[in-house]
Amino acid sequence: MRRAALIAAVSGALGFTAGCGYTLVGKGSSLPENIRVVEFTTLENMTQRVGLEQRLSGEIARELASRGRFKVQATADGADAVLTGAVVGFNLFPVAFDSQGRATDYQVQITTRASLKTLPDEKVLWENPAFTFRDNYQFNATAATYVDRENDAIDRVADRYAQSLVTSMLEGF
Repeated sequence: MRRAALIAAVSGALGFTAGCGYTLVGKGSSLPENIRVVEFTTLENMTQRVGLEQRLSGEIARELASRGRFKVQATADGADAVLTGAVVGFNLFPVAFDSQGRATDYQVQITTRASLKTLPDEKVLWENPAFTFRDNYQFNATAATYVDRENDAIDRVADRYAQSLVTSMLEGF
């Protein structure tokens, strides 16, 4: 009798969790199934940092395509949705210093305005007017590399920025 009750409880628990909707972070999507082709060109750059939008846009396109479900293209022909946006902020803050007072750890902050809309009716599927990404990284300073910390920061965090943005968009956060 106890064994039958235990089996029933375990079966019920398994049945409950199987239908609960949990998925691994970064693997799910709240977008409609018919969204397969996404038009995406380049983010607009509203910062003073030249070329920032190119690096971030390339990583966003790569990340969307890597999810397996989406084809990314630069034109609206045959696209189910369009992703648009602008980089509206880029900041680099020193957060730790060596014995000579040089920064060794930095925090990068990137703020983006982005939206995903259906085509051709432009119904908003996801929108974030102030998507903010922050990440810390260590910087080994030499005289040759100390001058351009911002390019190094962009190179180091662009892929994680894109992963975060795409995950937020796909999972509806």
